[in-house]
Amino acid sequence: MELTLTEQDAAHWVYRGEGAANIVVSYTGSSPSYIGKVMRIRKSPRKASALPGVRNTIALSPHERLIWKEVHELISSSDKEIAGQLYVDHVMKPLLGSKYVDAGSHILVTKEFLMTVEKNVDSQRPASRVDVSQVDKQCDFALLMSDHSIFPQGSQESSHSISVEIKPKCGFLPLSTFISEGTAIKKKITRFEMHQALKLQSGEISQRSVYNPLDLFSESKERVYKAIKNLFTTPQNNFRVFLNGSLTLGGLGGGAESTDACMAKVLEDKLHSVIQADNGQSTENLFTLVTEAVHKSGVLNQLLECKVCKELSKEQAKIYTSLHSASLDESLRIVKDYLIAATAKDCSLMVCFRPRKENDSGSSYNTIYLESTKQAFDYKVHFIDLDLKRLNKVEDYYELDKKIVSCYKQMNKIDDGRNEDAKLHGPEVTNLQGSEVANLQGPEVANLQGPKVANLQGPKVANLQGPEVAY
Repeated sequence: MELTLTEQDAAHWVYRGEGAANIVVSYTGSSPSYIGKVMRIRKSPRKASALPGVRNTIALSPHERLIWKEVHELISSSDKEIAGQLYVDHVMKPLLGSKYVDAGSHILVTKEFLMTVEKNVDSQRPASRVDVSQVDKQCDFALLMSDHSIFPQGSQESSHSISVEIKPKCGFLPLSTFISEGTAIKKKITRFEMHQALKLQSGEISQRSVYNPLDLFSESKERVYKAIKNLFTTPQNNFRVFLNGSLTLGGLGGGAESTDACMAKVLEDKLHSVIQADNGQSTENLFTLVTEAVHKSGVLNQLLECKVCKELSKEQAKIYTSLHSASLDESLRIVKDYLIAATAKDCSLMVCFRPRKENDSGSSYNTIYLESTKQAFDYKVHFIDLDLKRLNKVEDYYELDKKIVSCYKQMNKIDDGRNEDAKLHGPEVTNLQGSEVANLQGPEVANLQGPKVANLQGPKVANLQGPEVAY
C-alpha cells in the first residue's frame, strides 16, 4: 500500500454505485497508476457516527478462525476489510478460476480524501442509502481494482466497449431429503421467485421480476437468451449496462424495476455506435452477445462446480443420518462450505465487449462473431462482489429463509393463478436436478451443533440443520 490518495485526488473519482457495505467510485483522471481502475470505499452506519474513532478492526471471530484455519493468510489478518480481500484471493479465486477473479489491492487514503469524495458523491447516491450509511472516514485504506466494465488501455484504447453486469442468483433447485413436506415448495420454485413475493409484500418492489435463474444456468442458448432478455425487462438491481464505463441502463445504488419504452430507446441509440445493427436491433444483438459469451466461457458452471455445490452421495447421507454424528473438523467444513456458497449466490458477473478491428489479429481475448452485423467482438468475463460472509449472519439467513417460504405460500393461497404458473417449473428443469447440480442444504449444512462445536449453536442457529436452511 505504498500509494496514498489525498484531498487533491478526490476530484478524479466519480460515483459508480454501491452495495450494503461499500461505495464504488471510478477514476476519470490521467494518472497511469489509476487509469482503468475502480475503488471500493468502506461504508459505516450513520447511527455509529457519534462514536468517532471507534470501529470494529477485528477481522475474524474465534469461531471464524476455526472455520478458516487452513487459510493461514486469512486468519492472520488484522482488519476485516483486509480479510475480505484475502478471502477473495485465497478462497474464491482458486474455486472460480484465476482468470475470472480479480482480488484487487489496498491503497492508503487520507481522511480528507474520504471527506471530499463523500461530499462529491452524496448527491448521486440513492436517498435510501444516504439515510442509513456514510463513508467510513476512520478507515485509512480502500480497495483498488481493475474496472471490468472496460478493456485495459492498449492497442485498441480508442475502441468503444459495452459491458453488462448480471447478478445470476441461485441457479438450481434443491433435492435434499431434509426438506420437510411443509417446505417442499423449494423443490419446485426457485428461491429468487419466492423472494420476489416477499419483496413485493414488503413494498421493496412494485412488480415481480420475470427473470428465472434456472434459464441462465441451463446451458441452453435459447433459455440463456430468454434470461438475459427478462433481466433487461425487469432489471431491478440484477442487471446493468455500461457504455465505455458509464452506466447506461440500471440503477446506481438501487435499481430500475422495469425498462420502459423511453429507457429502451435511449439504450438502443447508444448501443448503435458499437453494435451496427439495422432496424433498431442493437439491443437484441447485445442479448445475443451476452448469451454467446456466457455459453462459450462456461463461467456459470464454475459456480455450480464449486465443491460446496455438490449434493451428498447416498453413502455420505447414511453417515449423517444422525445430524449430531459429525466430527469437529467435518462440522467446521460444513459451515465453511455454506459460507462460501452464500458468497457464490450473491456475486455478480461482468461481461465486457469491444469490436475487434479488422487489422488486429494479435488480440489476447476470445472472440464472438456476430453474423447479423458482420462484426467480431473481443470479450472478457469476470466475477465481482465476492464478499466474505460472516458467521454471525447465518442466523439472519435462516430467519429470512423462513420468511421467504412463508410469504410465498401465503401469496399463492390468495392468487390461484400463481399456482398454475408454479406447475410449469417442474418438467422444464428436470435436467437440472441431478446429483451434480448445486445443493447446499440437508446434511451438508445440517450440523452446526453437537458437543464438539457447542458454542456454534444456540436455539436458532441449531435450526440451520433442518429443511428450512435450503435455498
